[in-house]
Amino acid sequence: MMDMLQYDFMRVALVMAVLIGLTAPAVGTFIVQRRLSLLGDGVGHIALTGIGLGLLTGTSPVLGALVVSVLGAVAIEVLRARSRSGADVALALLFYGGLAGGVLLTDAQGGGGASLQSYLFGSISSVTVDDLYVVAALAVVVLGIVTLFGRELFLLCQDEEVARASGLPVRFLSALVAVTAAVTVVIAMRAIGLLLVSALMVVPVAAAQQLTRGFRGTMLLAMAAGVLSAVAGLAGSFEYDLPPGPSIVLLALALFVAAVLGGTLVRRARARAAAGRRIPAVRPGVDAEAEVLGG
Repeated sequence: MMDMLQYDFMRVALVMAVLIGLTAPAVGTFIVQRRLSLLGDGVGHIALTGIGLGLLTGTSPVLGALVVSVLGAVAIEVLRARSRSGADVALALLFYGGLAGGVLLTDAQGGGGASLQSYLFGSISSVTVDDLYVVAALAVVVLGIVTLFGRELFLLCQDEEVARASGLPVRFLSALVAVTAAVTVVIAMRAIGLLLVSALMVVPVAAAQQLTRGFRGTMLLAMAAGVLSAVAGLAGSFEYDLPPGPSIVLLALALFVAAVLGGTLVRRARARAAAGRRIPAVRPGVDAEAEVLGG
């Protein structure tokens, strides 16, 4: 760990890993609660079109990905709300369209698959200080939205009808969740890659759900697991010369397996303790019926 801090680019990468570890599970908690776990994956494929557009026009691929993914996220929410097909079909339509558009635009630019490689699978070691400033600004926006609208988003994710009956702007909040997810995808794509970013939004949350009961506790534990996965994955990739994106995701999956095992043990212990409280203890040598009757 200390060895990699000797290099400037690894210090930048470490800060970015912490920011991603915090933001992705924070947004992912709302997405998982709404049963839209594949939203990040769908938005990631839509962002490919923005990257291809940026490469084709000679502008920033990150800016192109941000604009297109935000528009795509809004389109997903509009289709989900108005289409009879539902959220899964809306995701699929934009999923395939974004993927095809990204490949087509990149090919037209002349870069082919090589230009998309770092965005598809991540390249956190090549992140610059300017990239870090952009990511930090976007991370502040995402965490600010989660903080300011946390209560409203929680009610929306728990029950949309109850949120509507309570007078909350359901359509606006639903679009806000989708847009925040899109911004989070752009934050993480340079480090983890568009094909893997959804995993860091979902897996730490799924792991936290094995050990906690409350919404807030799940979010905080998921953020801790996200930071641990990102930092440990980055350190492991540096130590053993591995790609950082897959290393981070595999560590998150390992934490999920550990959480499943730990959660199972905790639930069994609670069940045994509850069973022990329900069964009255009988003193040795005393007749059970007399004990019950008070004789």
